[in-house]
Amino acid sequence: MAEELFDEDEIITLTDEDGKEEKFIVLCVIEYNGSQYYALLPEKPAEDEEDGYVILRAEEEEGETMLVTVDDDEEFDAVADEIDDYLNSEIDYDEGEEE
Repeated sequence: MAEELFDEDEIITLTDEDGKEEKFIVLCVIEYNGSQYYALLPEKPAEDEEDGYVILRAEEEEGETMLVTVDDDEEFDAVADEIDDYLNSEIDYDEGEEE
């Protein structure tokens, strides 16, 4: 499984079906069952949104990479578990501690 953790300054802009643009911080990209999945954190979350990240699947469409919603609950849960495991493994719990 290919995984990549991004620095917090990696920001992408996505446009929804209504033409509204929103910026996201790319937390990581993982490969799962032959597809790539992006874990994205809204740069400026709406007040009514829960804290957390968004999971989108990359799909090729007319030569462009499109990020689409994961509609299948089983697929979403499996990918979310993989991303959570990966992100938790990347946390340095000793960072900032003095010995």
